Amino acid sequence: MRTIAVVNQKGGCGKTTVAINLASALAEIGKRVLLVDMDPQSHCAVGLAVPEEQIEQSIYDVLISKSRNEPIRLTEILWQISDSLELAPASIDLSAFEQQMASIHDRECSLKNVLDDVKNEYEYTIIDCPPAVSLLTFNALRAATNVIVPVETGYFALHGLSKQLETLSILCKRCSQHIQVGVLASMYDIRTKMAREILSELRAHFGDRMFRTVVNFNTKIKEASSFGQPINEYDPASKGQRDFRSLAEEIIGSGVKLQHRHIVNSLADQLETISANAEELLKQAKPEIKVRQAPKPVQVQPVLSPVKENIEPPATIEQETAKQPTLAETNAKLSDYYGVSQLDDAIVFVTLYPRASTVQIAGDFNNWQPANTPMHRIGDSGVWQTKLKLPQGKYRYRLVVDGQWQQDPYNETTEVNPFGEYNSVLEVK
Repeated sequence: MRTIAVVNQKGGCGKTTVAINLASALAEIGKRVLLVDMDPQSHCAVGLAVPEEQIEQSIYDVLISKSRNEPIRLTEILWQISDSLELAPASIDLSAFEQQMASIHDRECSLKNVLDDVKNEYEYTIIDCPPAVSLLTFNALRAATNVIVPVETGYFALHGLSKQLETLSILCKRCSQHIQVGVLASMYDIRTKMAREILSELRAHFGDRMFRTVVNFNTKIKEASSFGQPINEYDPASKGQRDFRSLAEEIIGSGVKLQHRHIVNSLADQLETISANAEELLKQAKPEIKVRQAPKPVQVQPVLSPVKENIEPPATIEQETAKQPTLAETNAKLSDYYGVSQLDDAIVFVTLYPRASTVQIAGDFNNWQPANTPMHRIGDSGVWQTKLKLPQGKYRYRLVVDGQWQQDPYNETTEVNPFGEYNSVLEVK
């Protein structure tokens, strides 16, 4: 059984989308596949239309059951998604996994031990990891034979890749098994110059550590998720389906070719090499991209993701700094980025919801009243924006899209709220 962990510390990079659709594509080819959700947000269940209220036991219960001397078999919590695909769902209880297992010996091997019991029942196991380096992620790495790192083809995602691989390299020095690490370009928009440049540089620097397959930006994939279906069920003729079919076939093929390739034996060595290449790539990309960056972010944690690159840079950076932009120019620049940023004395929220009729913000800064803070659509692009003046402090908020409350998909900093859901967090300094 090959066990593939989908890892990325950054939220909003399509990690869960990759896990769900890769698992489904492998199952469609005829492989017996298990999808394990190790993210407390339980997005795999949502993306596969598994009713949250009907999940009585999750992977959390299986992982801690042996420590309580009341072992639960993995088969007792599985959901049948298709003839060849089963899901081990997550739950919010996973947030307490590290605390619950603090005194347990070999706690980092809990998932590996569970999967060893079913290794003859599946050909592939796909693990969706949480967007953080934690005991949950380390459990996934100890169980894995392969690691996929999905990366958006944008500057900020590239920066995040370098940092997270450096962190994973330190963490994985404790891993003794041989693991393949592959970088997967995802959410690729061929229409933007930056995406094309970043993809070209990724391929040049990472070589055979990067998948040939590229997952293109595709609205059908997002629509499929909202209907609780993998893309191969929602739209079998779509470009997104072809991308994940290609990825599945590449992974199957790589398993056959392993003995004919030179593989770095140590996961830590691979990660260190990739991290060093990412740092080198950043240094090369930064001078050209710097004039295109969004305004100074509030802090490092709320990550901004580039949307499009249609703004031509000036002759020099000095000329750019000296020029005072008009309000129209500022709004146009902001519409090129999603996330949270600071512009002079205002905090700016930018997000993308092409099909939404209304987008509002509810937070502790407006007494959780979404009607008090509407976002405004910018043209016909589907980009929504609003500005707020907030004093220094830490704020929690959620987006309300057509009446549906949800966390900000472009802000990776979150906290669990009293209702078991996630608030996005912004700290103004």
